[in-house]
Amino acid sequence: MAAADEKNSSLMTSQPLWTGSRKRYWKRTALAYLYLLPAGIVLAVFHFLPVLYAFYISLHRWRIRNLGFRGVANYDQAIHDPRFWGSLKVTLFYVLGTVPFTLGISLLLAYLLFQKVRWLSFYRTSYFLPYITSTVAAAAVWLWIFNPRHGPLNQVLSLVGLSPQRWMNEPRGIVKMMAAGLGMHVPAWAAGPSLALVAVMVVTVWHFVGFDVVIFLAGLGNIPTELYEAARIDGAGQWQLFRYITLPLLSPTTFFLLIISTIGAFQSFNIIYVMTAGSGAQLGGPLHSTTTTTIYLFDQFYNRVNIGYASAIAFVLFAIILSLTVLQNKWIGERVHYV
Repeated sequence: MAAADEKNSSLMTSQPLWTGSRKRYWKRTALAYLYLLPAGIVLAVFHFLPVLYAFYISLHRWRIRNLGFRGVANYDQAIHDPRFWGSLKVTLFYVLGTVPFTLGISLLLAYLLFQKVRWLSFYRTSYFLPYITSTVAAAAVWLWIFNPRHGPLNQVLSLVGLSPQRWMNEPRGIVKMMAAGLGMHVPAWAAGPSLALVAVMVVTVWHFVGFDVVIFLAGLGNIPTELYEAARIDGAGQWQLFRYITLPLLSPTTFFLLIISTIGAFQSFNIIYVMTAGSGAQLGGPLHSTTTTTIYLFDQFYNRVNIGYASAIAFVLFAIILSLTVLQNKWIGERVHYV
């Protein structure tokens, strides 16, 4: 009997209790990776490998075929290309003219739609419809609205006594045009985005407001109602509720939308391409006033068949977007309040 007890004690000493748990852990880990394998293969074949191949192309003089290794010459060309920097300036105008307005309008609409009003479902659906509409079809319709000859918008301007505009064919900056109407003069650097680009911005804001409204509504639904009730008991008004409760606790949602909206604005292509190519002007609008970096990249890739240089521009744009995202996470992410 003593021998048997001694044998069992030695077995317990040689086989730790956590051995079975460790085997179960590795079994579950292997099973998890097995489930992830199909998605991983799809991502590797259709995402990561094309990205790596595009980087390979960006290091070569590549048109229809590989004409030789260039190293970083394509990147050096992009850095010293004034048209690339001009397209980046237009892109910054586009980002600054769409992201803040989209977030501000969406927040206001979401806050109104979160109240108890009649026909609430109808209003929420109506604001979301533009987002699920095809960007190509929507841009074509707006192009008709902005038509300088027969467009409804110019007809409305004529009815209220304002002069019709050229809209998508107008390369002058919006600030310069407004200053000229007031008899003032502004320098070239302060001319602002062209009227054609402003028209594209309007369509972009109209298209993406619905998505941001839905996300803001989800964020508003996560704010505890007890906070509002306690603040009302203390005598807080609607503005104080919005300023000291809604805005701080909605900051995670706002931060998320700011990140994805900025990335999406830098990558925007469909609406800009359809509205500029369909207006009768050259690709990129009048005097390249709507030539964003993606439009310039497309022109180099498709029209000029300069595939190596276009790939280099794509990676420079990727570096810019990545840097801005990191800075946003550092400067704004630290100020986000979580419930």
